[in-house]
Amino acid sequence: MDRRSNFRIKCVLTIALAAALILAATQAMAKPWKFGVMGDTQWTCPTDPRGNNSDSVPASIIEQINPEFIKARVEFVIQVGDLTDNGSNAGIKARAAAAKSLTDAGIGFFPMRGNHETIGEPANDYAIPVFRENFPQTQSGNFKRSDGRTFHVGSNFSSPTEVSSDLKGMSYSFDFGRHGDSARFVIIDNWATPGKCIEAVRLKYGYSIGDQQPWINSTLDKKTRRTEHAFVLSHQPLMAQSHQDSPFIGYTNANPDMQNTFFAALKSNDVNYYISGHDHMHQRSVITSPDGASSVHELICTGDSTKFYTPKPLDDANWFGQKVRETSISHQQGGFGYYIFTVDGPRVSVDYYADTTGNWLSGADYPNGPSGAGSQVTPLLNFSKRETWGYSLNGKEILVARGGSYILTDDTTKAIARGEKGYIRTTARILSGKNDSTMTDGSLIATGGSQCRQLTKAVDTGWSPGKVNGRAIASDVLTLWGMTDAGSSRSHVYVLSMSYGKSVKSKHVPGLVSRDSSGRWVDAVDLNAGGAKAFVSGPWNSSYGLGTYGVDAEAHTAWAVINYTGDFAVGRR
Repeated sequence: MDRRSNFRIKCVLTIALAAALILAATQAMAKPWKFGVMGDTQWTCPTDPRGNNSDSVPASIIEQINPEFIKARVEFVIQVGDLTDNGSNAGIKARAAAAKSLTDAGIGFFPMRGNHETIGEPANDYAIPVFRENFPQTQSGNFKRSDGRTFHVGSNFSSPTEVSSDLKGMSYSFDFGRHGDSARFVIIDNWATPGKCIEAVRLKYGYSIGDQQPWINSTLDKKTRRTEHAFVLSHQPLMAQSHQDSPFIGYTNANPDMQNTFFAALKSNDVNYYISGHDHMHQRSVITSPDGASSVHELICTGDSTKFYTPKPLDDANWFGQKVRETSISHQQGGFGYYIFTVDGPRVSVDYYADTTGNWLSGADYPNGPSGAGSQVTPLLNFSKRETWGYSLNGKEILVARGGSYILTDDTTKAIARGEKGYIRTTARILSGKNDSTMTDGSLIATGGSQCRQLTKAVDTGWSPGKVNGRAIASDVLTLWGMTDAGSSRSHVYVLSMSYGKSVKSKHVPGLVSRDSSGRWVDAVDLNAGGAKAFVSGPWNSSYGLGTYGVDAEAHTAWAVINYTGDFAVGRR
C-alpha cells in the first residue's frame, strides 16, 4: 500500500471517528427541554386606575406570568394570537414591550396574529408591518436583550411566501431540540392581509389553510422534516366552545374538503396536538375530521385577558350538528393560566397551571375577588398546577368514556421498531379499573337545560429503556398519563402489572416501583393516597384492596393496586 492510499485511509478513519464523536456528543446532550404556551392577551376594561395596561394590552397579567416561565426555565414561549384588544400599532408595540422580561432572561418569544389584529388602525395593513417590525424573530429566531446583547432560538425558519409575500413571518415554522428530542413548530396565520380579505362569520380572513396546505404538507412531512415531534398552532380552534367560527372560513361545517385534507396531514405526520386560543378558557378535546378518517387532540388555551367566555349549548343552531365530532377531555373557565410542555425523547408531557382564585368577571366588572368587583385592578395572582397529560410516539392511547374500563396492554415493540435502543422488552397491563369520574365540561347538552357533557379520559402510555437506571430496576420504564381529574393528583383505583427480565430471579424482585418527586425509585404503593400496604406472593385477584402489591414468579410479573399515574418499573435488589 502506497503512502497516498495510507493517507486516504487515515483521512477516512479520522472523518468517521469525528462523525461518531459528534453523534455521541449530540446524543449525550439530548435531554428534556421545555417550552411555554400562553393564551390571548387583551385588556378590555373601560378604565385602568393604576395605569399598568397601555394600549389594550394587559401587562398587569402578562408580567405575573412571565416570571413563571422564567422559573420553569423554558427555552421559548409561544402566544396563540390576539396580542391586543384593539390591534393598533401602539398595542403591538406594547405587547412586544411586555415580553422584554422573557427575552432579557434569554427566553424566546414567538407570537402570532389573532382576529383582533385585523381591527386596528385604518391604515396599518392589518398590523402586519408593525408585527414584523416588533417581532422579527418570526423570520430568523434572533433576539436582542435590553442591554444590547443578542441570542438565537430555533432553526430552519420558513414561511409560505410562494403563496404570498404577505405571509412572510406571519405563517412560519421553526425547529428546536437536539438529536432524538427535536420538534417542529408550524404557526398558521389565516387572517386578512393587504392581498386578500374575505369576510365570513363577522371575521376578516386572508389566505386560507387550503391556500397554505402545500406548505403545511411539506413542512410537516415526517420523512423529511428530521424532527421527532411536530406541533401545529393557530389562533382559532378547530372546534371552539363559545366562538362558533373556525379556521376554515366560516362555521364548523364550512369547507369540509379543506378540513379533511388538513386533518389528514396532521394524522399522517404524527401531529398529536393542535394548539389554539380565541375562547379564553381551558379546553382539551379530540376533534375528528368531517369524513371521520382523522383526528387530533386540540388544546384551547385559557385566556390571559380581562374577557371571559362560557360555552354555548351543544344543540345551538350555529354548531350545525358538528359537535358530534368533538370528544371533551378537560375543561376550566374563568381563570388565567399558562402551559409548560416538556419534550423528552419520544415523550411529551404538558403541565397546565392556573391561578388559584378564578371566577373572574369581564370588562367593567373585572376582576371580582380580592380587589373587589369592578375595581379594574389586577390582583396578585398565585398559580398552581391543575393537571398533567401527555403522549409518546412509542406508546398508545385509549379513550375511556365515563364508566368505561381502563384495561389495556402495551409493550416496547413499537419503541424497538422505531430504532430506539436499550430495551429489555417489557409488557405492561392495566388489569382492572374504570373511569368513575363525575367531571363535566361547561357545555350544556340542550339550550335551557342544566346537564353538562361528561368528560372522557385520554389514557396514554410511553416507554424509556430500563438500562438508564442500572441495577435499580428489572424492566423498562412505563409512563402513564390521563387517568386523573383536573385539580387532583389522584386517579381512581386501578391495577398495574409489568413483566420483568427472564434472567432475573423472582427473589431479587421486590415488586412494582415508581419514581417519587425527587426522582428516586420507591415501592409504587408508597405513593398511594390511602390504602394499606401488603405484599402477596402470587398473581393479583380482584379481592385485593388499595396498597396490595405482589410478584407472580410463574408469570414473571410484578403488580400493584394504586391510585395515581407517573413512571413505573419493576424493582430489582
